[in-house]
Amino acid sequence: MFGAVGALALSGCQAPPSPEVFTSPTPTPDWLSIELVDAVSDETFALSDFAGQVILVETMATWCPTCIRQGQEIQGLHALLGDPADLVSVSLDVDLNEDQILLRDYVEEFGFEWRFAVAPLAVARALGNLYSAQYLNPPLSPMLIVDREGGVHQVDYGLKDVEILRALVKPYLEP
Repeated sequence: MFGAVGALALSGCQAPPSPEVFTSPTPTPDWLSIELVDAVSDETFALSDFAGQVILVETMATWCPTCIRQGQEIQGLHALLGDPADLVSVSLDVDLNEDQILLRDYVEEFGFEWRFAVAPLAVARALGNLYSAQYLNPPLSPMLIVDREGGVHQVDYGLKDVEILRALVKPYLEP
C-alpha cells in the first residue's frame, strides 16, 4: 500500500528500543592495555588496571551537549549506587582536535568525578574497528561495559538515564 518509501517513512516514526547490553561479549581486546592519561590528575592508567571491576566506558567530546547530559546521568548512577568501589567509569574523548587541557576544563566545569582521558589514536581506531564507527560519534552516547573478566559488552546507542544505567550495570556488579 505504501511502497518502499512509505514503509521507510513509517519505520522512522517508531520509538527506539530501550537501551540494553548486547548479550555476547567480545574477548578482552588489546586496547584495554593502552596507556591513558587522566585529564585531571595527570596519572597514567590503562583500563586493564581495573581488572576484576566493572568498567563503564563512554565515548564523548567536550562540544557535545548530549555528552554533558549523559555525564550527569553517570554521576547520578554513582550517587544512586553509593559510589561502589567495584564500578569504575571512564569517559574517553574521541575528538582528535581536543586535548587534555580542554578536557580538564570541561571536567572541572561540570564537576564530574570519574576518570576522563583523551583517547589515543590507537584506542579510537580500535573502538571504531572492533565495535562500530559510531563509537566515534559522541552525540549517539556510545557506551561499553567491561565485565570483571575483561569481556567487552556493547550497549545500545542513545541517552541513558540513571535507571537505565543502573539496570545495565547491575547484572555485572552482582557476585
